Order: sequence, then C-alpha cells, then structure tokens
Amino acid sequence: MPDISKINNVAVADISKLDSITFADGQKVNNQSVSLVTDAHTLIATATSDGSDASLGFTSGIDSTYDVYEFHFTNIHPETNNVNFLFQVNDSGDEGGAYDESPITSTFISSYQKEDNANAHPSGGFIYEADSDIADAASYVPINLYVAAAVDDESLSGVLRLFAPHSNTFVKHFICDTNAYTDGDYSRRSLVAGYINDTTPITQINFKFSSGEIQGGNIKMYGVAKS
Repeated sequence: MPDISKINNVAVADISKLDSITFADGQKVNNQSVSLVTDAHTLIATATSDGSDASLGFTSGIDSTYDVYEFHFTNIHPETNNVNFLFQVNDSGDEGGAYDESPITSTFISSYQKEDNANAHPSGGFIYEADSDIADAASYVPINLYVAAAVDDESLSGVLRLFAPHSNTFVKHFICDTNAYTDGDYSRRSLVAGYINDTTPITQINFKFSSGEIQGGNIKMYGVAKS
C-alpha cells in the first residue's frame, strides 16, 4: 500500500488546514475555539532562606486572582534541634502586624517510623496529636513536630493549601501535608487542617520554627487556576 499523501484531498504536507478550517496550534476545531491546556499552577513568588531567617513568608501576592493558594516547602532546615514548624496569617486590616489577630481552629494527626524500626507505632496508623490542636486561638499553628537539626541533612518538606483567602464572607479553610526528619531519627508525616476564623481577606502568611532560625530551604507560593 502506498504512503498516504492526502486526507480529504488535503496534502499531508499542508496539514495546517483541514477541510478549509485553520488549525494553527489547536485554536479552532470545526470552527469552535479550543483553549490550549496550560499548567494549573502559577508560581507567584519564592522565599529562600539565606541561612539565618527568623521566619519565611509572603507579604504580597495573596489576593482575588486565585481561589486556592499553595505553599510548597522544600528542605526547610532548622537551627535548633527538636522544634515545631508553625504558620500564621495577617488579614488586610493588619498588614505588617505581628501575626496575632486571626483566630485559628485546627486538628492534627500524624504517623511516624524510626530508621532502625525500633519503637514503631504498634498499629502503624495515625496518631491524634491532641496537644497540637488549636481551638480558636490567634497563635501560630503547628504543622509538624520535633523537626531535627542535629545533622545538616535533616529537614522538612510538604504543601499547605489555603482556600479563598480573599473572601469577605467565609472563614478561610486550609489543609497541610508535610513530612519531616524528626528528633530521634524518625520520619513523621503530619496532616493538619482547619479554618482561619476571619471573614476579612487574608493577605499575608508567615512560617517559622518554635525556636531558633530557619537555616535552609525555600517556600514557593503558587496560585491554582480558577478553571
């Protein structure tokens, strides 16, 4: 069978047209516009540790452009061993404030495993971290516990999602999933979720350890496309 040279009398070499309908970069099919597929995540900003940061965060870029914002932590390394990783926010009425005016209610569960398999959780399931829950308090919220710093390769990574921070009507929900190399040579995955009990738009967010500096890693802020 000879090679196909034409489709519907259109030369294969001239396939930029099909049945006289322009088909440049998928702009039209059967005379209907086609939106090209794009990455749903748009990188807005990156906060990178210079090795001696009291905290890392974002004081701009959180607005009504996106309904969901994601904060990706990569190899966040603390100065002090056995510390908790925390976050809090400012609303538009307290920009530049001390991150102490937006009450948060959260719940905290985690699972862990030791490097040498000793003292592993007997059920292999999640642990409810009752002492790390927050009940309508305008304090920093823990999102992972006991992060290690005794060796330079110890760190934390994960993602926090913040939903509709620009809303003037609703509280602001968040979900966080992180894993850390924790004190005692454990892998600890922590799942934290809750809501910011504030109907004023949230415009700033800050991350820090419960003691000492952030001495490595970065946080990237992404906006998730509305459609």
